[in-house]
Amino acid sequence: MTSSEKIAVLRQKMAENNIDAFIVYSADPHMSEYLPEEWQERSWLSGFTGSAGFVVITKDKAGLWTDGRYFVQAPIELEGSGIDLFKDGMDGTPNYIDWIITEIPENGTVAVNALATSNTNWELLQEKLSAKGKNLVDLPLLKEVWKDRSTGAPKNPIFVHPIERAGKSVADKLADIRQKMEEVEASVHIISSLDDVAWTLNLRGSDVQSNPVFLGYIILTKNETKFFVDLEKLDTDAREQMQECWVKVLPYDQFFDELKTYKDEKILISPNSNQAIFEALKDQNTFIKAAVPGNLMKAIKNQTELEGFRTVMQRDGVAMVKFLYWLTHQAGKEPMTEFSIGEKLRGFRAEGKNFVGESFGSIVGYRENGAIMHYSAKREGSKEVTNQDTILVDSGGQYLEGTTDITRTLALGTASDEFRHNATLALKGLIQLSMVKFPKGTRGVQLDAFARLALWMEGKDYNHGTGHGVGSFMNVHEGPQNIRKDMNMQQLIPGMVLSNEPGFYSDYNYGIRHENLIAVREVETTDFGTFYNFETLTVCPFDRNVIAAELLTEAEKNWLNEYHAWCREKLENDLEGEVKDWFLDQVKPL
Repeated sequence: MTSSEKIAVLRQKMAENNIDAFIVYSADPHMSEYLPEEWQERSWLSGFTGSAGFVVITKDKAGLWTDGRYFVQAPIELEGSGIDLFKDGMDGTPNYIDWIITEIPENGTVAVNALATSNTNWELLQEKLSAKGKNLVDLPLLKEVWKDRSTGAPKNPIFVHPIERAGKSVADKLADIRQKMEEVEASVHIISSLDDVAWTLNLRGSDVQSNPVFLGYIILTKNETKFFVDLEKLDTDAREQMQECWVKVLPYDQFFDELKTYKDEKILISPNSNQAIFEALKDQNTFIKAAVPGNLMKAIKNQTELEGFRTVMQRDGVAMVKFLYWLTHQAGKEPMTEFSIGEKLRGFRAEGKNFVGESFGSIVGYRENGAIMHYSAKREGSKEVTNQDTILVDSGGQYLEGTTDITRTLALGTASDEFRHNATLALKGLIQLSMVKFPKGTRGVQLDAFARLALWMEGKDYNHGTGHGVGSFMNVHEGPQNIRKDMNMQQLIPGMVLSNEPGFYSDYNYGIRHENLIAVREVETTDFGTFYNFETLTVCPFDRNVIAAELLTEAEKNWLNEYHAWCREKLENDLEGEVKDWFLDQVKPL
């Protein structure tokens, strides 16, 4: 069925159930960013494949709300669907709840699937709808529409992430979390986010593409830990580790039944948990809504994890240099497409020790496709790449010791003066953020302008965040820290790893992004307090052919030359032949 046909069937089910509007969030019961196939409801219904956004269907209208990363991609994928694009965050774009209120009749009813709706979204909907005399119900109508969806996660094994790589035992993590429970007087703690479950138990899996996680829940009390998971997927070592840590393992599908047994408890739970959990617990229990304590613990990497990052960055850098040499020398000589380039890059990474897979689907955008910020080239129909124009490659790897994420923008032919100018403005932003020193207590939002200033001075900008947290052999997008315009009160703390990725995009012409990973570290204490800066982790040269050196200040040029000298020190002994000769030319001083 086409998207318009699917929507027609959904509207029929809505009419049968007296539903005036139905919301399809991009979510699963664990509120994941990247979803198991069976929970990709919004993509299935709309055709829009971006990682963020949701669809609202009324009796005669439909809209997709998504952010600036997808303003170019969304109209292409929505064509013919009958779904209008609402550019979230832009002036004139209505709030989706306000829009719903104007579109449905008095005493109208809005439906969602509570399993795929966060408590935060549910309560906001309920508050605004009830104030206007409208109703909210839990009714998973897509179960009746998407009849051929796959069900059940694959039976991929769940395995131990050993303390030699985790740097902290399960027992110690549980003790630290219980200490936080005690501080807020919680008697029960629910952990439902997949990365937090995996981190807490020092386990990894592969239920979600590119993310080494598995479907599971944890219920933690003062004296007991219950882990709900598909028992068949636990390998022998994982079972033994759970026994040693006194973790009781129960079937995944018993989680909601277990919730109903808790009465008169003070329950610590993230408001980002799905509403179905709250519904199961709401009678006779008190909620303490707060971030999962382990989430911040996970974000602050210990020394073992940081050393793992440094190890895999060097390994990843070797793969990237081999790939960049191949791409710049073979484009125009052998047939290649955006999709095949991504496959080739994966092959270079797979040659490295302990490579598990990609940390996300590679973004390979040639020419105008580079302006689609989260572009995903398909096997069939992706653009042929030659030795002309420019290309943006954003990619990453999952290794047993850590996770990588890197973007390089390249000239395959001769880049225009305009392109080199804008590429250098974006590079100046990366360098300025790399050089910044800041006092303890600083938030990411306070540093974001360093990465944008060179662009702002010319009336230019980019419509995505500058930096996101990165996991340690874990999800490539991780909170609670970030560097972006939006207000986030989370302070940057030593041990946090983030991306540094300014860009510039000329819609339908080209895209530019430069990205390294950086780690917060303490640098000095003065009479004015403690100061931090960033350790650059990524080891890979930037393409000299897209840099207008005259636009760089002396300090910026010195940083870049020192960075390239460091890349040489780290990588040259692992390269040989023509690849090494090319690499040594790339890392020469400007």
